[in-house]
Amino acid sequence: MVSRRMGSFDFTPRTRVVYGPGCLSRLGALAAELGLRRPLLVSDSGLARSGHAARGRSLLEAAGLDVSVFEELGHEPDAATVERGTTVARAAEVDSLVALGGGSPLDCAKGINFLLTNGGRIADYRGYGKAVTPLLPMIGIPTTAGTGSEAQSYALISDEDHDKMACGAAGAAFRVALLDPELLVSQPREVAAAAGYDALSHAVESYVTRKRTSQSDLFAREAFRLLDANYERILADPGDLPACGAMLLGAHWAGAAIEASMLGATHACANPLSTRFGIVHGQAIALLLPHVVRFNGSVAGERYADLLRAAGHDPGPDPSSRLAGRLEALAVQAGLPRGLRAAGAKPDDLPALAQHAARQWTGQFNPRPFGESEALGLYREAL
Repeated sequence: MVSRRMGSFDFTPRTRVVYGPGCLSRLGALAAELGLRRPLLVSDSGLARSGHAARGRSLLEAAGLDVSVFEELGHEPDAATVERGTTVARAAEVDSLVALGGGSPLDCAKGINFLLTNGGRIADYRGYGKAVTPLLPMIGIPTTAGTGSEAQSYALISDEDHDKMACGAAGAAFRVALLDPELLVSQPREVAAAAGYDALSHAVESYVTRKRTSQSDLFAREAFRLLDANYERILADPGDLPACGAMLLGAHWAGAAIEASMLGATHACANPLSTRFGIVHGQAIALLLPHVVRFNGSVAGERYADLLRAAGHDPGPDPSSRLAGRLEALAVQAGLPRGLRAAGAKPDDLPALAQHAARQWTGQFNPRPFGESEALGLYREAL
């Protein structure tokens, strides 16, 4: 293991984590325990078709709660969607929120909470700590092993220009995160592939950021160990329940690592791709992560070696190349796009993408200095 600096940190666990197959059945009891009476259930149309949202609602109603539903969500939450959800919540006079789904419903519920309790527009909460009035209690139930939003006090919401805003507050953390692996077994392979790769990137990036701490190291290292060992298993069989459980827990720990250490250049470069070309976030991440790992190798090689050892891999003489190769192999096996051209990008697009990437807030936490010229170099390598 490499030596670690013991940096200062302020760690207050805000979220109770309930994990295990079938634990969704405890939703009504946990909601009642928190004193919820009139929750807004935030989900999406896909989960409505799967039956998961209906089951969540029935569990809440069986516990005597008066449930309202908002499920008009797309792939990623934006300001307009948050405002529509807030209108529904106000009309129902809700006193709490239950978010069930991938990162979109979870982040949307946080956004609704900001507007419902503090008013204004979601852009008013860009950054951290802008909410003055306490937020309502929330329960988060992820149905993908990806964003780890249930472990974080930030919501990622797209503005009118499709730029992602990070809006955070202590009260935006879920009171309870329900991690039930059974909710993942029905997910399509392509969802498992993109979400799982995103979770892998969270573990890799959060382990090397400038803001990392000994606490975030624990979460990120364990997350990578779980995700690396089980990603191929869920690709082969999305219904593999033990693998789904390991992925779900790994994604949660990676999310907890982000909360303490933030992310880096991969996410800074991936966000403009999603904005410009409509690429699914996990697919955009797969296009950039191996290149960023090689880019960071001169300053983060030993830490990449630590991650490889934690997952049972020999780091070899060049850990950054070894890790990048492993990540590339996983992306190929997952059938994720390889090369920006496959995503629709052309050489003439790269300067504008680089300008956009340099403005992304995660870039400032990258272990190696990152700006417009560095982003342009990464895009060229990924083309």
